[in-house]
Amino acid sequence: MAEEAVRQYIAQGKRALPGQSLTRDPDNPAPYERAPEFTNVHKAIEYLFGNIIDEKSYVPLMQALANDTPIMDIVQLVLFEGFQNGKWNPDLMLMLAEPLAYILLALAERADIDVVIYDGEAADADEQEEILGVKFDQQRLEGLKKAAQIGKVPAGVIPQKLLEQIETLPEIPAESLLAAPPAPEEQALPQGPSLMALPPAQQA
Repeated sequence: MAEEAVRQYIAQGKRALPGQSLTRDPDNPAPYERAPEFTNVHKAIEYLFGNIIDEKSYVPLMQALANDTPIMDIVQLVLFEGFQNGKWNPDLMLMLAEPLAYILLALAERADIDVVIYDGEAADADEQEEILGVKFDQQRLEGLKKAAQIGKVPAGVIPQKLLEQIETLPEIPAESLLAAPPAPEEQALPQGPSLMALPPAQQA
């Protein structure tokens, strides 16, 4: 899912071309051409965690996980968007993939959600997952799958203070996770006179 979204983005022609930065206004660079906002993994993780548990993001994310959206798809979309917005460079983006995946896993465990780690994991256990264009280490994927099976995130993967915050998050009713978003109600348009009707003066 995430790979397809990235491909569609690239297909739109919005990806930077080689040498394109040399033709831009140096006084108005794109966000990803500036120095990144974060250069430290721990500070970037705290920023990501704060965004994830924000009331506007938390429930929709949990609903996506409950409806079998793979964790690694969400990781790719979140990190790629952060890169586009100048939050981190490509190197730090790749370093954030594993801790972000474990944070999502810990949140899913608290909500009692059975998660899918990556697309196609059940079809081929030996298939390597590609994360942001780079083959993700199979051992790390196995660690994620094992943690999901036993329902416990390994010690030290997530900072302790973030784990403590996870425990204080409000519980989400299970029925609200799998519920489809309500369809907008169709409003009846006001009915004017038919264009085929006789003028009022000619009506009997």
